[in-house]
Amino acid sequence: MTRALTGVAATALFALLVGCASEVTKQEPLPVWPAPPEVTRIQFVRALYDDADLKAESTASRKLLNFLAGEPAPANRILEPMGIAVSDDGHRVYVSDYAQLAVFGFDFDKKTSFKVSGLAGPMGIALDADENFYVAEVGAKGVAVYDKTGKQLRTISDESIERPVGVAIDIPRGKLYVADTGHAESKEHTVKIFDLQGKLLGKIGKQIGDIPGSFLFPTWITVDPKGNLYVADTLNSRIQKFDPDGKYLMSFGKRGTSAGQFDKPKGVAVDSLGNLYVVDSGWSNVQIFNAKGDVLLYFGSRGPGTGQLQNPSVLTIDKQNRIYVGDVFGHRVNVYQLVNTTAEDEAIKAASAVKPVSDAKTSKEDKAAPTQK
Repeated sequence: MTRALTGVAATALFALLVGCASEVTKQEPLPVWPAPPEVTRIQFVRALYDDADLKAESTASRKLLNFLAGEPAPANRILEPMGIAVSDDGHRVYVSDYAQLAVFGFDFDKKTSFKVSGLAGPMGIALDADENFYVAEVGAKGVAVYDKTGKQLRTISDESIERPVGVAIDIPRGKLYVADTGHAESKEHTVKIFDLQGKLLGKIGKQIGDIPGSFLFPTWITVDPKGNLYVADTLNSRIQKFDPDGKYLMSFGKRGTSAGQFDKPKGVAVDSLGNLYVVDSGWSNVQIFNAKGDVLLYFGSRGPGTGQLQNPSVLTIDKQNRIYVGDVFGHRVNVYQLVNTTAEDEAIKAASAVKPVSDAKTSKEDKAAPTQK
């Protein structure tokens, strides 16, 4: 683009952009939720686009300036994040990229990265106690297992699996959960249960439908420290909770535009206080619920700006309560931090009567399929 400009014109444009970027950096505070004067509970930290972000915090301005300057794109650039996992110490982040059929590993401590290519539609990703990562492969109808250097160890599959999307690991009990989203013509939509070596132990899910314990296109899943399983029952617009034995416990949410309601719930994760976070791809935000299923707060909004989201798919939370959200159409991972909140707090105060982002237009692609694929 800069080649089309010459001499003074190019220099002037570049100087102007640098000046604008500096002004944005100095004057524009990072987003927080809820808005002042309420106590801040969630604050935006940074965005992860590529391996250049291992050394410097990324901003939209920096990306634009690098593009205009003709700087080559870094090798490990995120395009379509569909799975995120973070090491216990928070130093390493693993991202599955559906568009590139790859998994990226970013090490913020060593400032290094790697890429595992050739996966067959990578989606959800989870770590075991040795930091081996388990990746759901839609095309392969199974789960690929790699060590933390990217060396493949084994594959896990079963002839009953149709369309694996979400994965979660219950480390103390040695269980691997796989959300089998299935297809419209499938006889059942289930969550399969394996041991970590690949033996099928059972499944959760009755016939396709909306009764308790049944699913309609389950997508992403998570396990809390007590071994309870949370399932994003996407086309039923709700979250279902099961105990470690697979017994149905409760569900919450329904289709709607008010706080606590969903369009297309997808990624789910639990923080250290026991609160559940749910990504809504349709509303492009994240809602937070307590253990009883009461909605506490939502953050994010539709758009390309700092802290905003565009059809997010998945999220995870590390042990420091940093929240990583896969911003699919933003081609990045947004990172937020839970602050000013303790276990003694009765609830996170949300702005009363404020609705989630329900006026944003849902893309045709998102309407077509629950996993955007």
